[in-house]
Amino acid sequence: MTDTSPGPYLAEMRRLHRSSERDVLLGLIDSARLDAAARVRVEERALGLLADLKAAERDSWIAKFLHEYRLNTDEGVALLALAEAFLRVPDDSTRDLLIADKLGGANWHDHKGASDSPLVNSATWGLVVTRALVGDDAKKNALTRLIGRTSEPFVRGAVAAAMRVMGQVFVMGRHIDEALTRMERPEHKGFTASFDMLGEAARTFADAERYYDAYAAAIDRLGASNRKHDHSISVKLSALHPRYETSQAERCVPALAEMLRDLALKAANAGIGLTVDAEESERLKISLDVIAETARAKALSDWDGLGMAIQAYSKRARTVVHWAESLGAETSRTLAVRLVKGAYWDTEIKHTQQEGLEDYPLFTRKPATDVSYLACARDMLDSPHIYPAFASHNALTVATILEWSGGKKDFEFQRLHGMGEGLYDRMVQEEGYSCRIYAPVGGHSDLLAYLVRRLLENGANSSFVHQLADESVSVDDLLADPVEKIQSVGLTPHPSIPHPRDVFEPARSNSFGIDLDDSRTLDDVADAVQAFEMPPAPAEASADQVADMITRAEAAAPAWAQAPVGVRAEALEKLADRMQDDMLPLVSLCVHEARKTYDDAVAEVREAIDFCRYYARRACQDFAPQDLPSVTGETNRLTLEGRGVFGCIAPWNFPLAIFTGQAVAAVVAGNAVIAKPAPQTPRIAARAVALAHACGIPADILQLAPGGAETGAALTGDPRVMGIAFTGSTRTAKAIQRTLAEDATRPIVPLIAETGGLNAMIVDSTALPEQVVQDVVTSAFLSAGQRCSALRLLLLQEDIYDRTITMLKGAMDTLIVGDPADPATDIGPVIDGDAWQRLETYRQSMKSRWVHHVAAPEAGNFIPPTLIRLDSPDDLEQEWFGPILHVATWKAGTLARTVEGVNARGYGLTMGLHSRIADVSEDVARWARVGNLYVNRSMTGAVVGSQPFGGERLSGTGPKAGGPHYLPMFAVERTVTVDTTSAGGNASLLSIEAT
Repeated sequence: MTDTSPGPYLAEMRRLHRSSERDVLLGLIDSARLDAAARVRVEERALGLLADLKAAERDSWIAKFLHEYRLNTDEGVALLALAEAFLRVPDDSTRDLLIADKLGGANWHDHKGASDSPLVNSATWGLVVTRALVGDDAKKNALTRLIGRTSEPFVRGAVAAAMRVMGQVFVMGRHIDEALTRMERPEHKGFTASFDMLGEAARTFADAERYYDAYAAAIDRLGASNRKHDHSISVKLSALHPRYETSQAERCVPALAEMLRDLALKAANAGIGLTVDAEESERLKISLDVIAETARAKALSDWDGLGMAIQAYSKRARTVVHWAESLGAETSRTLAVRLVKGAYWDTEIKHTQQEGLEDYPLFTRKPATDVSYLACARDMLDSPHIYPAFASHNALTVATILEWSGGKKDFEFQRLHGMGEGLYDRMVQEEGYSCRIYAPVGGHSDLLAYLVRRLLENGANSSFVHQLADESVSVDDLLADPVEKIQSVGLTPHPSIPHPRDVFEPARSNSFGIDLDDSRTLDDVADAVQAFEMPPAPAEASADQVADMITRAEAAAPAWAQAPVGVRAEALEKLADRMQDDMLPLVSLCVHEARKTYDDAVAEVREAIDFCRYYARRACQDFAPQDLPSVTGETNRLTLEGRGVFGCIAPWNFPLAIFTGQAVAAVVAGNAVIAKPAPQTPRIAARAVALAHACGIPADILQLAPGGAETGAALTGDPRVMGIAFTGSTRTAKAIQRTLAEDATRPIVPLIAETGGLNAMIVDSTALPEQVVQDVVTSAFLSAGQRCSALRLLLLQEDIYDRTITMLKGAMDTLIVGDPADPATDIGPVIDGDAWQRLETYRQSMKSRWVHHVAAPEAGNFIPPTLIRLDSPDDLEQEWFGPILHVATWKAGTLARTVEGVNARGYGLTMGLHSRIADVSEDVARWARVGNLYVNRSMTGAVVGSQPFGGERLSGTGPKAGGPHYLPMFAVERTVTVDTTSAGGNASLLSIEAT
């Protein structure tokens, strides 16, 4: 990928990105510090701003409303959830369920008359009445019950109106003309606006085109207005391309650069400014690439209207300021820079933990972000090629910037529409400072994500706006120096946010991933994958060879079983460390032999590591002797011991993770193991076994038996094998079950089986379509649909079928099917020619029912991701193990029957549910007969120790892999009872009598 960053700043950004919080802060504190005299002046100025803010809040009913129902109350959470979902629900019956769910159970009575605002108290009374109409209070009188039966339309209409009012508080207008008109109101006198066409992210190319047209039309309309030189436009790059990702940089960066340049040219010709909004941290590098290309466009060389946003919570923020100054100097322009605190903090934390990255890309403490903001602000004020724009609602921050500016006014402040009223009024109208309102524009369909983000920011307990309204927070606390605050805790990360490696402690340490969002790292991985040379495949084991392996294993097993459990566990910990060290070779092997994409290959290796560490710790806990209760004069001790020789049969779809997980579970339990990999992936298994031997697991204790059906039959049919762990098809599991049962002389041994399923996802009309589509694509098509947990049957409430399917088709069109060794590939081939033949024959047989399919290469076992419409869920008769998704509908009010229909198929592996109604989630959890239910997320990617995985009925026997009940299944339980009085008396009782 091309490096378009000016100067040395890219390398510095990479260094800071995953550096420790302490190391980054040490480089910021001096720039953020005020001397004693300046501190006095800043506090005095801030006190005046606080007075203005409090006066404005006294007149703001919405500020009082949001304070009354803030996010640390059940009622605030209920309102947030209702606002997020209500306006998109098309059918009345589901709207009524949503109202009852969110408002019916909350305690609105405690808020009656609590505020000094009549409007707030009126709203509260409205909520009290709604609670009476929709709640389940058993003490309702006859009149209330009558109202409850007849007033649904009234309540529905009232709630809809309230949600629209809340939207208007944070959104300037439904369209640009309405927003321009609203900006002319008296309360906006002296302020300018930066209009943002709402749209958090495009999911489809059609979305991106629609957002682009909205930006272009807004620029044209602003250019024709009489205040065109005042207002500006804000643009989100993620709204202009559905695959705005590092792995897609080769196609998205040029496309985005062209679109941004065209919009910038329109803005330049119209005489208005254009600012590129900030995105999540993994997009920073490609954002800078797009901005740099636009700034260097010759057609824009005489225009100073280009701007960008920088998020101060990022550890790289100050270096990005330096990058912007360098770009401005290089292109002989002044670059407008909007400095914000940051909008994706919670998302960044979760992403870092999930991916097992080295450290967070942002500060975990609010004062640390404040320190970063001030350091960036000081640098911006000193940068000749930056026009600073300081977006803040914090009085202390504003006062500090005013102190540092020395009376100059060659910068501006910014605030969000609907927040921070009163902070800047005096400064703008009496003192001549500039302030721009960030003003979202859009209809209710695009409002939801933005609204929730603003409410979260406004309601966060650490928010200055929230603290200002909290009478328990003193003025001294509000004006506390962030440098002193962060130094008082020793520059340490927040204690409630564990390091990514420690997030699953004490169950296990988290495996480290590879940051594939870092372009240089991705290039390094691609180089390693493409240079990798496949080792020769191990020879298949004959039936006689399997018998010899069992003989050796049986001889070695007793000594291994007698080894201390700590010794066995230590070998697993060493194996985990070795796999971590060998991450790149193992990833490369998974890409080439199992045909996995980079993301899937990294996840595969990490899961194998996590199995090793989790089972090592569980073994030390589970296999410790347990003293059980007993009568006096007797002891009882329970121990777990290995069974002997265990057979482990792993699938090709998780050739390292499941193969390793089965084998090490049996080994750490004290067994000798004959491990048979799938015939399609023997090299991966051979590498895992070689690493295990190098880490202290004896060669006779873990033996590899490559091969197909003959090898498997020899293993399962040998009566010396004391248990089988199997993952694969239901048909094969039943065959193994018969083999184990038919030999009447054979001991009764366990079968631990995890098989497939007709996995369904049920979606009601409260679900967010964008999230549903993303999770459907992930669950059904990624990994080429070759996961046991993959989505096979999508069940949509019929009211949302058309909209959801239209978006899903568009999202499918963004996918790239191709060579998994190419980092841009989303979906690789199915595992082999036999799988391709089965899937393609079925797919063609259903051609008349195709809803949509994606282009795929003709050669190489590629199955085009395909969506198939069914008249009824019952039309799906078996699992099709590939990127084929079936869709059917269900009617509102038939949820219980829909779930029961899925249950009736006999499988029970995974199920998905998308709904914003808590009662629906609870009901489905109670009704569904599945091993894993996933609510409002994708259905794949179970996490070891957190989401134990396995099914029931036709989908497996249990216990769940990666769970607390798994290891004992590989052992026998033995109890030893000792009569301690046999020597002539009960000494313990005699000693009690003596005292």
